[in-house]
Amino acid sequence: MRKKLLIFLTKLFLIGVLILGLFIGFVYLGVFGKVYSIGELKEFKNESASLVVSDQGKLIGKFFAENRTNVEFDQFPKELIEALIATEDARYFEHEGVDGRSLFRVLIKSVILQQKNSGGGSTITQQLAKNMFGRKNYGFLSMPVNKTKEIILASRLESIYSKEDILTLYLNTVPFGENVLGIEAASHRYFNKNVEDLQTEESAVLVGMLKANTYYNPRLYPEHALQRRNVVLEQMQKYGYLKEDRADRLQQLPLKLDYANLESEGPANYFLVQVKKEAQHIIENINTTSETKYDLHKSGLIIETTLDYDLQQYALQAFSSHLGRMQNRLNRQYAKGTDRRMLEVLVEKELSRLNLENKADIKKKREIFTWDGFTSDSISVRDSISLNLTLLHAGLLAMNPKSGTVKAWVGGIDFRTHPYDQIFAQRQTASAFKPILYASALEAGALPCQYLDNDELILQDFDNWQPRNYDRSQGGKYSIAASLSRSMNIPTVNLFFQVGYERLNETWTNLGFSQELQEKPSVALGTNSASLYEMTIAYAAFSNGGRKVKPVFIDRIKNAQGKVLYQRPRSMDQERVLQESTSGMMSAMLEKAVYEGTGKSMANIYGVRSSLAGKTGTSQDYGDAWFLAYNNDLVIASRVGATYPLIHFNKGSDGAGSTLALPIVAKTLQKSQRNANTKSKYLKDLEVSEVYLESISCVDHIDDSDFEKFFDDLFKDRNTTFEKASKKAKRQAKKEKRKSWFKRLFGKKEKS
Repeated sequence: MRKKLLIFLTKLFLIGVLILGLFIGFVYLGVFGKVYSIGELKEFKNESASLVVSDQGKLIGKFFAENRTNVEFDQFPKELIEALIATEDARYFEHEGVDGRSLFRVLIKSVILQQKNSGGGSTITQQLAKNMFGRKNYGFLSMPVNKTKEIILASRLESIYSKEDILTLYLNTVPFGENVLGIEAASHRYFNKNVEDLQTEESAVLVGMLKANTYYNPRLYPEHALQRRNVVLEQMQKYGYLKEDRADRLQQLPLKLDYANLESEGPANYFLVQVKKEAQHIIENINTTSETKYDLHKSGLIIETTLDYDLQQYALQAFSSHLGRMQNRLNRQYAKGTDRRMLEVLVEKELSRLNLENKADIKKKREIFTWDGFTSDSISVRDSISLNLTLLHAGLLAMNPKSGTVKAWVGGIDFRTHPYDQIFAQRQTASAFKPILYASALEAGALPCQYLDNDELILQDFDNWQPRNYDRSQGGKYSIAASLSRSMNIPTVNLFFQVGYERLNETWTNLGFSQELQEKPSVALGTNSASLYEMTIAYAAFSNGGRKVKPVFIDRIKNAQGKVLYQRPRSMDQERVLQESTSGMMSAMLEKAVYEGTGKSMANIYGVRSSLAGKTGTSQDYGDAWFLAYNNDLVIASRVGATYPLIHFNKGSDGAGSTLALPIVAKTLQKSQRNANTKSKYLKDLEVSEVYLESISCVDHIDDSDFEKFFDDLFKDRNTTFEKASKKAKRQAKKEKRKSWFKRLFGKKEKS
């Protein structure tokens, strides 16, 4: 009986061995799907994210199909490797891809007993095989087929790669949750640093995540992550990598993260949208001309941008400090009285437009942006719309006016919740438009020290429209320079009639604006719409001698091995759109506007010591606020306004360009001048030729009676005794002795 049983068991064993052998053979031969050959394994390459860096080499974003950055073995901290081996594969340096003890446990528990959560068993090399090629579903045979494939692949990997190479491949492929692959990407996500800079306890956190990257995610479940970290530290002590006293000290440390999700909360996400467009175009050209197959999302390219990381950070800080304060003021304004009732009407209209009247009061948890951080309160649709309508949006663009290289680009208040880029929003330009009109006059031959009427003006042909100055003053005459620097409306409208629509439209078109210029006198005061992008390009022409520049985002692109694939041309053809003299005189007048006119708080309040030219703009009813400033090396512009101009501040002390938009630029430059590097690059004094400075050296305002007496005396060949007129103004007046101003400027008599 015993003999028969023994024979039966022997046959059963042999049959089992035969079946197992056949099974392994079938897997080996590819019956259950492809098993990669040694040659194919040699050619294996991880997809790698393309890295986007600032002009100082600071990582600002990635483009990827898989969020992975491949790094070399010598970049891994020694204690990271020790933590990995102690926790995942203590006999890693002793086996050749398969650990016999672990394999036996897997065969019994995972294969025979089908215990999916039996744990352990796979060596680091086997885990690498799984990470490289994933697992497929084969029904009830899934576990044995996948495990067998991984054993075969592990043996092959060990035959062609060194232990260090396998660890490198493993750490570059392992997932860490949140769509993050590889230790370098994980290091940046959870600790905002390169892998080589990880501390021992930080390495232990990341190694601990390998067991279950969601359950041990330190952001989502810090308690779980802390417990798992300490288990890893215990393993390191157990296998002699840490002394007991050091392991104890490390276990007592709190869990500290520096979470940085560049994809949703990066420092320049609006900018990255533009970088991606430009990079795609460049790479397509490279592939076409060089017959290469670079992929922006998979080839691990290094994209070096023009962005100045420090200037970008200063701009973001200016947004937070200034807009946070102004948002609180606007919220208080719309919390009571007629403003609140008007807001309620707008909310109802919006609910109707979106067909949400029946759902208006249904509450649910919504992510709400505030300058104090995000909240996830339960809020109704009605209240959500109300909050969004009263939210102040803003954009800031800074670039080099000579090269067009973009140095700062803040397209909104929060990319994740408000991805629309405010730099491209078309809004009323208000007085920020006036320099374009004045440039048109200079192009026609006008000079800054010629005078414009400031008398009451009623335009009967335009519905009796009556332009008024901001301070309600009228009478006398203002020089062109003073009319612009003081942003006078009546003289500006008079200048519009003298320049004419055709000439103004020509300048507008040459500067690159996309909207059709309105043919009516109110356009002189900025009723036309334009984007911050277009306005910045126009003001750059005032700075650089009259040339139109195109914003540039990328300086250089390299492949993963460091070979330069693209280098931005250092000299580019730029279309001349203004005469150099026009540019010079505009700079002289706009410098006067900053330090004597609406921009004087730059120096007086914010202490920006560099000389700048610039102009504010405040649209009707404070719907939008603008400020643009420049010197020879930087043009920087901002615009602030709610989604709809109907939502606005009700007084100039809050909503004017000088109080709502200017402070963003001022605070950015204020911080920049405290940094020796940014100060030397961007805060040099504006250089304006003495000729152009002298061209604006005249009396700002002359009363009508004094003006008439001035010219009466002049035409009688007598010296004027008008005490307020400067000597330079007198010299200018003598030039006009034989020719009236309008006739000399436009070749025809003044029209009424």
